[in-house]
Amino acid sequence: MNDVEIVFLGTGGGRFSMITQNRHTGGIRFLGPMNLQLDPGPGAIVYSNQMKLNPLKVEGVLISHAHPDHCSDGGIFIEAMTQGMTKKRGHLIAPKSVITGSDTHEPCISTYHRTMVKEIVEVKPLDTIDLKKLEIEVTQTKHTDPHTVGFRFKFPIGDVAYIPDTKYFEGIEDQNQDARILIISVLRPRGMPIKGHLSSDDAIKIIENTKPEISILTAFGMRMIFVNPNKEARFIEEKTGIRTLAAYDNMRLEVGKKIKISDNATSLERFL
Repeated sequence: MNDVEIVFLGTGGGRFSMITQNRHTGGIRFLGPMNLQLDPGPGAIVYSNQMKLNPLKVEGVLISHAHPDHCSDGGIFIEAMTQGMTKKRGHLIAPKSVITGSDTHEPCISTYHRTMVKEIVEVKPLDTIDLKKLEIEVTQTKHTDPHTVGFRFKFPIGDVAYIPDTKYFEGIEDQNQDARILIISVLRPRGMPIKGHLSSDDAIKIIENTKPEISILTAFGMRMIFVNPNKEARFIEEKTGIRTLAAYDNMRLEVGKKIKISDNATSLERFL
């Protein structure tokens, strides 16, 4: 069984978390069969270097949608992935709005940067991507960027499903069913819904119906931060009976037979 490490370079979401950097907006790094950067928002390259995660080693950049808190450092990571634009290398995996733009969104990745990526995969829900070292399924969302997609990573240690910004809709659970780890973007706390995003109330319904081994909340807006994401995670866990954690900036999740959370800054470790 090949272990996987998931590093949260940022756990902020929405405009004001992005503007203030009250929570970082660096996205998520996956280290395992492949070195992948997911949703590199503002500061992702800085936080990657601070965590001593060499961006030159990234093999693929995945972007869920064309909003700056998820894609603004995408071109920078392509520069790193292509060794400073000297080698045609790596994968860019993203929907149409990110790569070439759409009726509602300008593209996030310039023509200049696209020319140096070895493989560009424009994805839509229900697509399956075979990277030889790893298979990734593309899942459906409903967000203000209508091309937004989620990803389900088919790791040897079990599936990791990522639900980005989306509203709750009937059937959202279907493509994320029985993932070992569910990473879910929860912008708002309970009782404070907002259009196009999930709240803690929505997270309860999704987690109850997908039944992961563990659910990880991330992409917190300012209202969620003020309420305290840890408090919301405890409430969700009580309601669902599923172990639920609020991610924090620089959190490392080591996944093998067991799931281990370690914080290098404090040397604290916890086994789940």
